[in-house]
Amino acid sequence: MGLWAADCAEHVLPYFEAKHPQDDRPRKAIEAARAWVRGEIRCGEARAAAVAAHAAARDAVDPAASAAARAAGHAAATAHVAPHARGAASYAVKAAAASGADRESDWQYQRLPEHLRPAVSLAPGVTGSA
Repeated sequence: MGLWAADCAEHVLPYFEAKHPQDDRPRKAIEAARAWVRGEIRCGEARAAAVAAHAAARDAVDPAASAAARAAGHAAATAHVAPHARGAASYAVKAAAASGADRESDWQYQRLPEHLRPAVSLAPGVTGSA
């Protein structure tokens, strides 16, 4: 779930980076999520990256930027508790919606490994159809 959560967060990361190009905390959180899955870092390091991404979200005024940073924070937090993957997906949908984009849930569903689909609830009405 960690890789899928990182993919969801990275997909909306441009909404944050467009407003805060010098702030790499959300990007580092996404990198931490992937590094944890690969066994390259410990849970505590991933959690620290998650906390930093959430701090970036609090610093962001733009709703899309804030939600994108929160998605990154939740992606990194999957190292601590796997259901944070749902938070990453949910905040990614919020980021996309705040910027006027839609179909984020469909994008997520198409990338969700089939064996994980029963464990992850996506936004209401998402059927996986594109």
